[in-house]
Amino acid sequence: LTDGMVIAPCSIQSMSAIASGISSNLLIRAADVCLKERRPLILLVRETPFHLGHLRTMVALTEMGAIIAPPIPAFYHAPKTILDLVDHTVDRVLDLLRLPGVETKRWDGRGAPE
Repeated sequence: LTDGMVIAPCSIQSMSAIASGISSNLLIRAADVCLKERRPLILLVRETPFHLGHLRTMVALTEMGAIIAPPIPAFYHAPKTILDLVDHTVDRVLDLLRLPGVETKRWDGRGAPE
């Protein structure tokens, strides 16, 4: 069994195929199985800006149980390097999977965490 699946990066084409249930390759089939078995499916949709069709597809996938998490950098944790930005995005994804031992820095409304 699996704890879930992350597609990073997730193209609009892959996102659309998952939403329509067209299992044309192993990646899309594995995502389809995650949705079917109610396991976490996290999509880091990479292409922006989104048009209305993209947003509707994201809504449909969210209604099916997927989590749409575009890899948008966060600056509230005061990153000093590009690696800090990447690490924070990875931490957020691991947090969404609810894996044990993952400690994501969260914003508390007071500025950058110590």
